Amino acid sequence: MSMTDPIADFLTRVRNGIVAQHDVVEIPASKLKREMARILKEQGYIAGYEMREHDAEHPGDILAVELKYADDRRSAITGLKRASRPGQRYYVDNGSIPKVQGGMGTTIVSTSRGVMTGHEARAAGVGGEVVAFVW
Repeated sequence: MSMTDPIADFLTRVRNGIVAQHDVVEIPASKLKREMARILKEQGYIAGYEMREHDAEHPGDILAVELKYADDRRSAITGLKRASRPGQRYYVDNGSIPKVQGGMGTTIVSTSRGVMTGHEARAAGVGGEVVAFVW
């Protein structure tokens, strides 16, 4: 499978992991994906994440994302949506960063100052590329 959109792959793996009730999903790592995992953790959507060194089977580092469930095994993540895509990038200025679920969800924005939530980007007065929505 050619990886034309690694971020969509990240979201799909997390989504599939939730459906299958996995505790941990392993994703080929990248700086952006690590930053997305950091935001998911900070916002309480996942229990944690860690970088794992590559081995003979997996060239490249692996990002292990620990999914988070309520006592009734309901996932902390209800939905994940890719916003910007290769071929259709989605850039916004800080005044038009979209809110997710009336502010209940999280917008992940890649800015010139790093990857942050829409809320943080608005506060910092920076726009950027809207990577994904989480709720």
